[in-house]
Amino acid sequence: MTLFPGQKPEYPEEPAEGERIETALHRGARRTTASCRYCDGSRVTGGRASVANDALTDPVRTDSLCQQILKLAIYRAVLRSGRKKPVWGALTGVRPGKLMTPMLADGLSEKEALRCFEKDYDVSHERALLCLDTSKATVRADGELEPRDVCLYIGIPFCPTRCAYCSFVSQSVEKSMAQIPAFLEALAPELHAVSEQVRSAGLRVVSVYMGGGTPTTLSAGQLDALLTQLEAEFDLSGLRECTVEAGRPDTITRDKLLTLRKHGVDRVSVNPQTMSDTVLEAIGRKHSAQDIVDALRLVREAGDFAVNMDLIAGLPTDTEESFRQTVDTVLDLNPENITIHTLSIKRGARLRFGEGTLPDDETVAAMLDYASARLREAGYSPYYLYRQKNMSGGFENVGWTKPGHENLYNICIMEELCSILAVGAGGSTKLIRRDGGRNDRLVAPKYPTEYIESVERLCRDKEKISAFYRGLAGKPAEPDETTAQTGTEKTEDREE
Repeated sequence: MTLFPGQKPEYPEEPAEGERIETALHRGARRTTASCRYCDGSRVTGGRASVANDALTDPVRTDSLCQQILKLAIYRAVLRSGRKKPVWGALTGVRPGKLMTPMLADGLSEKEALRCFEKDYDVSHERALLCLDTSKATVRADGELEPRDVCLYIGIPFCPTRCAYCSFVSQSVEKSMAQIPAFLEALAPELHAVSEQVRSAGLRVVSVYMGGGTPTTLSAGQLDALLTQLEAEFDLSGLRECTVEAGRPDTITRDKLLTLRKHGVDRVSVNPQTMSDTVLEAIGRKHSAQDIVDALRLVREAGDFAVNMDLIAGLPTDTEESFRQTVDTVLDLNPENITIHTLSIKRGARLRFGEGTLPDDETVAAMLDYASARLREAGYSPYYLYRQKNMSGGFENVGWTKPGHENLYNICIMEELCSILAVGAGGSTKLIRRDGGRNDRLVAPKYPTEYIESVERLCRDKEKISAFYRGLAGKPAEPDETTAQTGTEKTEDREE
């Protein structure tokens, strides 16, 4: 799918004709070899890759490495036909850092890690450098975590309106305002259930992240009640950061900001996505670029918040020039964090059905290159990185930070450094084993109505948290098929 964007693979039972890929896997005395023939009309190109049989130590490892060499064989065969090389080479996984970080942890120098990464996965030098920088941030964050540290995520699935590119399940307040009180009433017992598990398992909450949706869709009074319960339920003496997404400027008021500061929130996201009024209209936003500037002024006046601002490269009607203007304008606003996303069109998004003219891959590449250069010039460094399916040009999402303002939650969830305990609709609790064993996941229903109806079951499910931590000391590790797949790891689509 990376090499043939927009095409859907078919797997016929009978021998195929025309353009096709044929693969084979052969186990020899010392090595297992994957081979591929790519037939493109009258031309045939081939590719091979192999692995030592000694490395095939168990079924999960065998499956992972055989997938890897099959992928490399296909990649090599197709590239020999003249198709354009992807910027991430043969990597299709969402977490490139999962491959780079162990190289640094194993004692390789930065130069050696770069050379191995580029050679093994055929990644461009620019993307390898990007991955190196974010992996260094991962190593630093990991060194500051204790075994029982966890992050807490609170999902508020409501927005003022639904954006055309939306990749999250969120309800438009225009249609579902009446659901908010019932949702918050259901959220309270789930939050309590998690707090009981945190105490029972002896866990320490080091980061709180309230996302959605747009949490500041809630009123100041609703935010106050929710944060008051949070403080009452949890020992937050070990808390290092507390983030609330205030992503839509049309939801930001002085009263809400003062409420957040009163409860110790020290980081907010004010997410313009673009500073072009034309593009804002194209994606269904009901505010202007000036509204974003005004909202940020309110944030700065209300207290000592660190600010993140999200931008998206590849939005409909955007151009290379207008994106450059967006980047320059946001840099003038001087936020502590800037996240540069590449547009990813998910199932259900209006853009998937042809609404809006999208920039081509070359334009998106130019947008990302400009942003990267300008951010580095302005003193920002990349600190977390991930990729998604259906992403324009097969590029990436990158969080950039001023020195000392890395968001721990973003690193932990993307690099699986510690467990994420989640409450709320669509919340995905992920219990992490650092010994190579199988991670556990508890997922809540995505829509508010289903969430409200399921809250009793969700509270019971939370008992698995303390059981998971009791098991860490006494059970042998079961290989985790998710993270064992080198270069093809899976993740939830959680982002700022």
